[in-house]
This record gives sequence, C-alpha cells and structure tokens, in this order.
Amino acid sequence: MRLRDEMPELGGATVWYNSDPIQKRDLMGNKPTLIHYWSVSCDLCKKAMPNVNEFRKAYKDELNVIAVHMPRSEKDLNLAEVKKVADEHDITQPIYVDNKHILTDAFNIRHVPAYYLFDIDGRLRHFQTGGGGMRMLLKRINRVLGIKEK
Repeated sequence: MRLRDEMPELGGATVWYNSDPIQKRDLMGNKPTLIHYWSVSCDLCKKAMPNVNEFRKAYKDELNVIAVHMPRSEKDLNLAEVKKVADEHDITQPIYVDNKHILTDAFNIRHVPAYYLFDIDGRLRHFQTGGGGMRMLLKRINRVLGIKEK
C-alpha cells in the first residue's frame, strides 16, 4: 500500500476475536483507524504490544484499533494458540485472524509487526514496520487526530 491509498475491505477473516465481523464501512466516517499486524511467532510483535495497548487505551474514544494476526508458519495457524497469546498480551481490540492471507495480501504485508494508520475517510496516512518507531507512530496518530504536539 502507498500513502493515500484506500483501506481494503475487511472480509475473508478465518475468524474474528473480541468482536463480531467488522467491515470497512463500519469504520469510515467514524474516526481514524490503526490496523496493526502481528503474529504469535513474532517476538518483536509481543515486545511492541504494550505500546499498541497504550494507544488503544489512551485514544479509545478517538481511534479505532484493529489487530490482524498474520501467520508466518504452519504453527501460527493454530487458532487456540492465537487466542492464548492474544489473551496473554492483553489484545482486547478486535482481532482479524488471517490464516488465508486475504487481508495480508491486500495490504502487501511482508513483515510483522506492521502498523497502518488511516484517516476518518479511510485513506492511508502512515505505515511502518518493525518493533521500534513508536514515537513516530504516536506523532502520526496525533497528527491524524489533530492533536498538537507539546
């Protein structure tokens, strides 16, 4: 995906955890959306999860946060393990489990963790991969929300 691209449709999940299925139209015009990709076999994802949880809590009224579990190996396809790791890491936001790589392919994801920030109209405003860079992500969230830096 490239900046200003439109958010892909959210259909095709193997299963949704923590939510009924969500569609793109449920998010548009509502508030900006952060979609973060993770995997049970990704240590960087687990280390970064407290930051994502902080964003979810701090911006609960201003920002939609959706997790997408992207399997990287056969072991990652185990739904019970996905749910277990999600619970262990306090992932309470909706989780789209993408065992068939439908959304992963739509986003053209190659590495996790990955973060995609969409504005209220569903246009991509920022994306990044890797376990670091949380300050940059926070700045971009604040910019999309119209919050001035201190």
